[in-house]
Amino acid sequence: MSTANNNAQTVKISAGSMNGIHLPNDDDTLLKVRDLKTYFPVKDGILQRVTGYVKAVDGISFDLMRGKTLGLVGESGCGKTTAGRSILRLTPKTDGDVIFKGMDVYDLSREELRRIRPQMQIIFQDPFSSLSPRLPVGVIIGEAVKEHKLVPDDEFDDYIDQVMIDCGLQPYQRNRYPHEFSGGQRQRIGIARAIALKPDFIVCDEPVSALDVSVQAQIINLLMDLQESRGLSYIFISHDLSVVEHISDVISVMYLGKLVETGSKEDIFRNPLHPYTQALFSAIPVPDPDYVADKIPIEGTIPSPSNPPLGCKFHTRCPKVMDICKVEPPPPTYEVEDGHYTICHLYEGHKIADYETDSEV
Repeated sequence: MSTANNNAQTVKISAGSMNGIHLPNDDDTLLKVRDLKTYFPVKDGILQRVTGYVKAVDGISFDLMRGKTLGLVGESGCGKTTAGRSILRLTPKTDGDVIFKGMDVYDLSREELRRIRPQMQIIFQDPFSSLSPRLPVGVIIGEAVKEHKLVPDDEFDDYIDQVMIDCGLQPYQRNRYPHEFSGGQRQRIGIARAIALKPDFIVCDEPVSALDVSVQAQIINLLMDLQESRGLSYIFISHDLSVVEHISDVISVMYLGKLVETGSKEDIFRNPLHPYTQALFSAIPVPDPDYVADKIPIEGTIPSPSNPPLGCKFHTRCPKVMDICKVEPPPPTYEVEDGHYTICHLYEGHKIADYETDSEV
């Protein structure tokens, strides 16, 4: 595994202890991401020459423990989905390492990758476009199970029926088509398709953002029940902090391709450190008509990832910007509290965490 460079952002993440930080052993750590970068070339002119790159994911690192959930939050366009897809090798990385169960996902041959595919799954954001309209539900859920020969043929029908029941569907619905189901039911089908392959790790890419609030709660509870019963590990991608608070053990806040703050759920909600995190939290709606929110304004829109600002990427919108922020990027990671990390010049003088050393097993 390559060592992250000095400019890369390296965050040690674990939900194996109360404060969210814990030195893992090989049995605890399911996924290690080190200095992951995913750049997309920008082409221009008649000859379509590369004139720059969109830095969708710009050097992120973390560990995910078995049976735990990492909540990845941030505005649309910050690189959350690209990070999830790059981890699964659905979108090619530019640099970095993705270590799953001790194996570098990008060093695997096509046949080796095919063998571990059932163990790494994804639940897509849109339950309407992610299901084939031409296939009945039973085929959608069981197609990959047959392809990977996960259960004997004589047990296949009973197995698919049980998966449907576990996801809140009924076996008699297996011959129906996706258009005959509601949005919440379609997302249950997507979840059933993922867990039918008996995975250890699932990327949940905003799985409730297209659903009504009441249905969101049902789907979140389903995911938590499945995690408990099957020992699943999740990366839960969302822009909704209230949803992330409910399901996550550890939360990472992403801005323009980088993780700007990481900590246990309790620490992040009790004491958000980075100005971007503070602004996001101030915008959370409170169901109290008498409550007067002290909102922190964020000026403008997120800058182009193909032409990010100099210095700190957030300085053009930060309400606490200083002169140094405009010219010099902050050091990789400050540990402001035990297990609570951020990248921000406001915390100069705190310990700079050395997670590459800490994470050696």
